[in-house]
Amino acid sequence: MDKALLERVIEICTRAGEAILEVYNSSAELAVETKADDSPVTAADLAAHAILAPALAQLIDGVPVLSEEQEMPSFAERSQWQRYWIVDPLDGTKEFIRRTGEFTVNVALIDNGEPVLGVVHVPVLNITYAGLKGDGAFKRDAQGDRVISARPLQPRLDAGEAVELVASRSHGAGAVDQLVERIETDLGAVACKNMGSSLKLCLVAEGAADLYPRLAPTCEWDTAAAQAVVEAAGGIVVDDQFQLLRYNRKDSLLNPFFYVIGDPSYGWRDLLTK
Repeated sequence: MDKALLERVIEICTRAGEAILEVYNSSAELAVETKADDSPVTAADLAAHAILAPALAQLIDGVPVLSEEQEMPSFAERSQWQRYWIVDPLDGTKEFIRRTGEFTVNVALIDNGEPVLGVVHVPVLNITYAGLKGDGAFKRDAQGDRVISARPLQPRLDAGEAVELVASRSHGAGAVDQLVERIETDLGAVACKNMGSSLKLCLVAEGAADLYPRLAPTCEWDTAAAQAVVEAAGGIVVDDQFQLLRYNRKDSLLNPFFYVIGDPSYGWRDLLTK
């Protein structure tokens, strides 16, 4: 696995993003359908999937693709996969419908349950976050590539700066409010910003936030790509038992609640698992 593979994934994600923008910028009224799990789907989700799935399937012989916009293989089949691509063609469909711009194309390569390559592309901004295990993470925009890394927390606390927390715009607010109160009691001021899609994980990865608590349901395709970026940038993503978040280990594709932590050396565990 190398940088050449990562570049090919970025190119595929960028093409999917262009297909999404064609729908997003169209003057036609946006048709929204509801899937069996009550989540919304649009022509943009499907257009991105139609680009991503076949292109990724050709990258590595014998490595299958698992996309949100396809029929799910049984766990009996999936459990035989050591490596596979996991894809959310349009993460943040609700934000897409609301026209906030906070939606992404997410692609990760999973190896033995671990996300080892991840690309999160932001079509409206034409920004891409990318990470490769053992090789670091970067953010690509019109100015080029910039290496990104999660930031240490203690120097900020020593300087009296607020702990910066990022949270979902629409999920799990009550539980997050309780967590904020605990952090304020132990660490001081907390500054909280709300955002849609996997951009929240990317803010931790690039050192723009310290913590993202996700105390509401997500699926594995929502998190895998950005987790790869976070971990390549030096952060971690842990479940509510403080174990690293892992993939394709059970029949359900739902994630447990989790925390995205920028500074793994700080003693978050006691505070978050109270």
